Amino acid sequence: WEAPGPAPAAAEVTKVRESHGICDFHDKLVALYIVNLRLLVANIPNANDIEGQFTPLGGPAKSERRFAQEHFPTRDSERFSGQRLLTEGAFASLIAVSASGNNILTAGAFGELLRLDGAVQSLAVPGGDPGTQLSYPDLCVRSNGSCGSPNPLLAAVQGEPARLETLLPQLTYPVFGSSIFMGTFLGGVQLAGGAGASRVQAAKALRLVYYLREDEAADRERSLQWLENFLKRIPAELEVAYFTSISRQEEFEGNIRKVIPLFSITYFLTITFAITSCLRVDCVRNKVWVAAFGVLSSGLAVLSSFGLLLFCGVPFVLTVANAPFLILGVGVDDMFIMISSWQQTNPKNKVEKRMAETYAEAAVSITITTLTDVLAFYIGIMTSFQSVKSFCLYTGTAFIFCYIYNITFFGAVLALNGKREEGNRHWLIFTKVKDIVQPHRSYLYNMCCVGGFSDKSSVGEDEHPMNKFFRKYYGPFLTKIWTKVFVVLLYGGFLASSIYGCTQIKEGIDLRNLASDDSYVVQYYDWEDEYFSEYGPRIMVTITENVPYWNLSIRNDIENCMESLENNSYVDRNLSESWLRMYANIARIGSLNIDTKAFFMGNLSELFKLFPEFEWDIDIRYKEIAASRFFIQTVNVNTAVDEKNLLHQLRDLAKDCKIPLMVYHPAFIYYDQYIVIVPNTIQNVGIASGVMLCVSLLLIPNLLCSLWVTFAIASVIVGVAGFMTYWDVNLDSISMINLVICIGFSVDFSAHISYAFVSSEKSTVNEKAVDALYLLGYPVIQGAISTILGVIVLSAAQTYIFRTFFKIMFLVILFGAVHGLVFIPVFLTFFGICGRSANKRVNIKTIGENSNSFSNSQNPNNVGCYENQIYSNGDNFLEDNTIRQPNDIGMEKPNSGYLRSNFFPVSQNHDSSSCLYQNNAVMVYKKQIKQLHDEGKINPDCP
Repeated sequence: WEAPGPAPAAAEVTKVRESHGICDFHDKLVALYIVNLRLLVANIPNANDIEGQFTPLGGPAKSERRFAQEHFPTRDSERFSGQRLLTEGAFASLIAVSASGNNILTAGAFGELLRLDGAVQSLAVPGGDPGTQLSYPDLCVRSNGSCGSPNPLLAAVQGEPARLETLLPQLTYPVFGSSIFMGTFLGGVQLAGGAGASRVQAAKALRLVYYLREDEAADRERSLQWLENFLKRIPAELEVAYFTSISRQEEFEGNIRKVIPLFSITYFLTITFAITSCLRVDCVRNKVWVAAFGVLSSGLAVLSSFGLLLFCGVPFVLTVANAPFLILGVGVDDMFIMISSWQQTNPKNKVEKRMAETYAEAAVSITITTLTDVLAFYIGIMTSFQSVKSFCLYTGTAFIFCYIYNITFFGAVLALNGKREEGNRHWLIFTKVKDIVQPHRSYLYNMCCVGGFSDKSSVGEDEHPMNKFFRKYYGPFLTKIWTKVFVVLLYGGFLASSIYGCTQIKEGIDLRNLASDDSYVVQYYDWEDEYFSEYGPRIMVTITENVPYWNLSIRNDIENCMESLENNSYVDRNLSESWLRMYANIARIGSLNIDTKAFFMGNLSELFKLFPEFEWDIDIRYKEIAASRFFIQTVNVNTAVDEKNLLHQLRDLAKDCKIPLMVYHPAFIYYDQYIVIVPNTIQNVGIASGVMLCVSLLLIPNLLCSLWVTFAIASVIVGVAGFMTYWDVNLDSISMINLVICIGFSVDFSAHISYAFVSSEKSTVNEKAVDALYLLGYPVIQGAISTILGVIVLSAAQTYIFRTFFKIMFLVILFGAVHGLVFIPVFLTFFGICGRSANKRVNIKTIGENSNSFSNSQNPNNVGCYENQIYSNGDNFLEDNTIRQPNDIGMEKPNSGYLRSNFFPVSQNHDSSSCLYQNNAVMVYKKQIKQLHDEGKINPDCP
C-alpha cells in the first residue's frame, strides 16, 4: 500500500465502485482513487477560514511554521507533546470552576471531574467499518503507547478522588514534580507563604484538554466528527465552559446566517425612507414609483455584482456580508441627486429635454462619486488581508453596477415617470387628472384628484421645504461672519480630539470577537482570561542553520542568545527548556567529551536515554544537525499591546543574535497583523488620497477646490480613526475596511458641494456657498440618512464584526456630512477665486430661437438683463423695483412698464394668449394684481 493514509475499508471500495460504475479496475486502484479524493477535499481552502481571512498574507509566522513543520514534524500517534505543537491542534477543552468560588482541589470536586472525564471519553463516532464506534481512546494522541491525560492531576489521583488529600502537600506551582508545567492546567492558584512558597494551597479553576490525532487525512476526518459530536452532546450535560479547535470557525461561519435576515429589514427601511422623502402633495408630481425603483436599482446592482463574482469563482467571505447594507444605502444617494436635478428642470419642456438637462447636471456629480468610491475600494485590494481584499472587490464591483443601473435602468424609470407627468396622470392609478383646483370640491379631493397645477408658472417643480430651508435660513446663517468664526473653532476642536484619539488607538483583532455575544465561546474566553492569563504562549526558539555545536564559543553564543531572550520582561527565565544546556550538564557530570564533532554527535544517545523528548527537538540529517529548538515561557501577555510588544521584542532579539535564530508559536500567525495593519492602512489611505486628488482635479477643474476635496478626505479619516478610540474600536482588518470606505464617502459629500460651488454663477463667494447648499444640501442629507438606515440594523447584531461596521460607518457618514454641509462650504468662502468668473450676466432662457422669443434683434438698444440672480421659487421677487427671479422668468417690457413673461413677449395686440403669459408672470411674482396695477405694471387690456 503506497498511498498516503490508511487504506479504505472494503465496504467503502465496493460502494464507490458501484456508485461510479467502476468495474474493470483492481480494488487497490479504486482505493487509491478514494484516498486521493480525500486528500483533495482536505486541501480545498475554506473561504471563511479565520486564519486565511484575518491574518496577513505572507506573514513571517507562516514561513516560520513551514520551516518548523519541515524540520520538526509531529507524530500524534507516537510522540505527542502539547508544547511542541506547531498548530493549535485538534482538541476539546473544558474549564471547571469551583462552585463556591474558593477551591476546586477537593475530593468532592474531583469526583465530579472524574465523572465528567468519563462522559467525554465515552463519546463515540462511527468508525470505518459498519457497526463500529470510535471513542476518545481510539482517536486520542499518544505518547509511549497510551493516551495523554487531559490534566496531570487527574492522572495523579488515578481515578480515586481520595488520593488528592495525599497529593496536595507535594503539589507545587507552576512546575509539578520535576518537569510538569501546571500553568495551563491550574488557574486562580493560591500559594503558601514562607518556605513553601511554591506549594499550592487552593485553586479556583482547572482545565481539561483532550487532544486528538490529525496527522493523517482519515484521522483528521474522524477527529472532526468527534468534535462535532462533542459540541452537540456534552454541553447539555455540563456546567462548565467549553471550547474546541473548531468552535471559533463554526461560530464565525454561523454569523453569516444570523445577519442575512437583517438585510430584509434594511431594504424595508431604505425603501420607506426613499419614498417618504420623495413624497409630494401634488398627485402628478409625486415621486413614489421613482423612489421605489431607485431602491430596486441598488438591489439589482447587488445581485448582478455578487452573481458575476461568484460565477468567476471569487470566494464569498463573512466581511462581504456587510457590503449589501452599504451598497443599498450608497446606491440610493445617486438616485436622490438625479431626482433633485430633475426637479430643477422646466416641467413645460419635453421629457427628452428635461432628461438631457438632468443628466447634464447630475452626471458629473455622480460620476465623480462613483469613480472615487470604486477607485478607493479597488486600491484597498492591495492590502495584506484577504478579508479586506474580498470586501473591496465585491463592493467596488457593486458600485460600478450601481452606476450603470442608475444611468440606464433608473434613468429609464425617470423618463417614464416624466411621460406620466407630461400627460398629467395620477401617480397611482395613471389616469389623467385635472390641473386646475376645483373650488367647489373638498380639500381632500383637490389633493388626491387634481395635480400638475403647482408649477404651471415656474421653470422648476415646486420648491421642497428642505430646499427652502437651505436657501432662506441655513445658507445665510452659515455665511455670517460670527458663524464662520464658530465653525473654524469647532473644526479646531474636532481636529484636536481626533489627533489625540489617533495616538491612543489600539491595534489587532481579539479572536473572541469573531463569535457572537451569546456564544459559549465567550464564557470560555472570559474564564481563561480570569484564571489562566498569568502564563502566555510557550515560544519555540529555533536555530535555523547547521552550526558547530561542539565548538565552545558557539555554545557560548547560543547561551548568550538564550539569556538575552530570558531577560525580556515577558519571559520567565526559570521555565526555559534547553536540550543543549541539559547536554552540557550531563557531559560535565558524566565527564563526557562533547568538544569535537565525533564525540558530540556520538554521545547524544546518552541525552536521549535520560530525556527522550529532546530527540524531537534535534533534526539530524546526514549526520549533521540541520536545526534544533529550545523553549521559553512567556508571562503576563494579557492585552493586544502586550502581544504586539512580545512579538516585536523577541524577533528583534533573535535578529540581533550572532546565531541564526527564529522564534515561533502558533499564536504568532495572528500576532503578525500588528506588523502590517498600520503600514497597510497608511499605504491605502495615502495612495487613495492621491488618486482622489487627481480624479477631483480632472472632474472639478479648479486646483484649489480639488485640494479642498482631498483635505476633506484626510480630515474625515483622521476624525474616524480618532473617534474609534472613544468608541472602543480597535484598528484591525475589520476597521481597515471601513477606513477604506472613508476615502470614498468623504469624497462623496465634499465633491457634491464643491462641484456645485464651482458651477454656481453667483457674484460672491457667500452666494455661491448658499447656492451650492440650496441645490445639494437636501440630497446630501437624504444620502446620509439613507446610508445610515442601510447599516443601522447592524447595530443590533450580536457580532463584533457587524457592530464595528455600523459604528465606523456611522462615524464616516456623520463626519462626511458635517464636512460637506458645514466645514467645506465655510472654508470655500475663504477663497473667492474658487469658481467661475463672478460678474457674469445671467442667460435669458427662451423656449426657442424664432421670432416669438424676445431677443436683442427685436430691440437691440433697450434689452435689459439682470445681473442679480436670486434663488428660485422664493417669496420676495420685487424689492426696490428690482426684478429678482432666477433665469429671468419675468422681466419688464422694453419702453413700457408692463410685466412680461420671458417665455413669450406680450404681443402688441394683447390677445388672450399673451395675457395668459402676463398672468403667469403675475403668479410668479406672487403679488396681488391690484398692487401690480397700482405700480403700473399690469397691461390694462388683459382681463
